[in-house]
Amino acid sequence: MKKELIKTEIVVKDTSIKVMRVGNVDYISLTDLAKFKDEERFDYIIQNWLRSKHTLEYVGTWEMLYNQNFNSTEFDGFKNEAGTHSFVMTPKKWIGSTNAIGIISKQGRYNSGTYAHPDIAFEFASWISAEFKLYLVKEFERLKQNESYQNKINWSVRRELAKTNYKIHTDSIKENIIPTLTEKQKLYVYANEADILNVALFGMTAKEWKDKNPDLDGNMRDYANILQLIILSNLENLNSEMIAQGIEQNVRLERLNAIAKKQYSILQDSNSIKKVEDLDNRKNQKLFS
Repeated sequence: MKKELIKTEIVVKDTSIKVMRVGNVDYISLTDLAKFKDEERFDYIIQNWLRSKHTLEYVGTWEMLYNQNFNSTEFDGFKNEAGTHSFVMTPKKWIGSTNAIGIISKQGRYNSGTYAHPDIAFEFASWISAEFKLYLVKEFERLKQNESYQNKINWSVRRELAKTNYKIHTDSIKENIIPTLTEKQKLYVYANEADILNVALFGMTAKEWKDKNPDLDGNMRDYANILQLIILSNLENLNSEMIAQGIEQNVRLERLNAIAKKQYSILQDSNSIKKVEDLDNRKNQKLFS
């Protein structure tokens, strides 16, 4: 499952800097940091910094410390070339060649750009301006201490599952918005188990959703509401049990779709669900206000 994304911004020297939390790791926008130096040539600023021997040694050493899948052979080759006039390095080249995790590239309408782990982002900010780095560190530390941000990090809808799951045994069924499977969907063999859940709940695979929403960052689960996430969690558990029982994929898909419909009809008017949604909305408003 895709790691949860939490997005916010800090302001450093009148410059808005995006911060993205992927799973349990914060990443700071190098693109926004570079715009502090040059709003028009920010890509060149990042490339110019990344091609230096000192920078490559720093980010490469960071990867060797924290990334067990880092391609050190490619890194050694880049390090030997760094500093020459013909050497060119871009974030995408670095990531693709070395399997780096300290620098990431994001595409999308609202959050595109190059991001880096704070250890690396602070180094980049220092290269831009020592004063700028100090202000960046101060504002980032302020963000980490911000109660709304911490609440967002710690928030999980699974805390409410115990309060809502007891209602699943009821037999009442209403009209609902969970899609009905087509005959083609029932017979199709899905290579990815995650797509079994996607089709059962959302009516399409991850690729089909992405094809329909090319401008949106992330995947369909990133845009799911609280109720859908709760049902998804339940389906994950049920699917694991059915796999252990040796139940065929097409049978599991039909059962999961039927269960999703039933749970939606049961839980859509749940006061506990509405309470969770209201709390989540308030926290989002505080976080991004």
